[in-house]
Amino acid sequence: MPHFGRIVTAMVTPMTADGAVDLDGVARLARWLVDQGNEGLVVCGTTGESPTLSDDEKLSIFAAVVEAVGVPVIAGTVGADTAHAVHLSKEAAALGVAGILSLCPYYNRPSQAGIEAHLRAVAEATALPNLLYDIPVRTGRKISDEVLVRLAHEVPNVVGVKDAAGNPAATARVAAVTPDDFEVYSGDDGMTLPLLAVGAVGAVGVATHWTAPDHVEMFDRWARGDTAGARAVNARMLESFAYETGDAAPNPIPTKVMLGILGLDVGECRLPLGPPPTGLDDTAREVLARLEAARAAAGHLPAESETNEMIRG
Repeated sequence: MPHFGRIVTAMVTPMTADGAVDLDGVARLARWLVDQGNEGLVVCGTTGESPTLSDDEKLSIFAAVVEAVGVPVIAGTVGADTAHAVHLSKEAAALGVAGILSLCPYYNRPSQAGIEAHLRAVAEATALPNLLYDIPVRTGRKISDEVLVRLAHEVPNVVGVKDAAGNPAATARVAAVTPDDFEVYSGDDGMTLPLLAVGAVGAVGVATHWTAPDHVEMFDRWARGDTAGARAVNARMLESFAYETGDAAPNPIPTKVMLGILGLDVGECRLPLGPPPTGLDDTAREVLARLEAARAAAGHLPAESETNEMIRG
């Protein structure tokens, strides 16, 4: 089993009607995600609205999720300020998290030398395993392959990368020259199956909020060598991947709407994301209904499906 499990959800942060963090809702959602098949959770990442959360809120969320579940909890201690990321990582470690999600600093567009120094500093702040997060579309900088490979070889607690760079060929090269225990996680739902083909061991997903059972099946089929079956499962999730973000409703707005349809009140996003556009709830119901229909056609619909009851309700 990979360090943090195969199917890991980057969890949304439940909010109350007045925009406060709902810690009871945080614990409830974490337990529900594990019940759905998630083997690990990332908290206070981008999907958790980390740029809008105070340090006190983040630490309270880390503590609540660690207490609520028995799976690995990865703390999003990301930031553009190295000293701050180091401080928050130390605070998170004291709360019992299983690992640190360490991001290439965003906005200030550092050099590769600066990126490497930042990631080394965060890793050295604790003994916890670090999962590097490479997502140039958000940070403005790609962690170079050379830096990834060097950190994998030289920093013992840099254990893997959450890859959202969108280049499976480059990922294949990194996987080929890093230590055997360096783990590649897909950080882009639509790229998970292609990345499995070049050596990925897991996914840190967004649609996994509602597709965790499908992901479990896809990973199981892939592990058995059933590539056609894995492709079929991936195909029934494609609409969910397309739904999870867009210009009119960026991540995590669609996920919060979907969870509401599923009977989990997680509130709306804080500004600058704000409320969902009109009609997104109808779209969510349609996406979920077609996913259920595809599961049924494949013979995987649970008896007396609660989801269908919620859709009809």
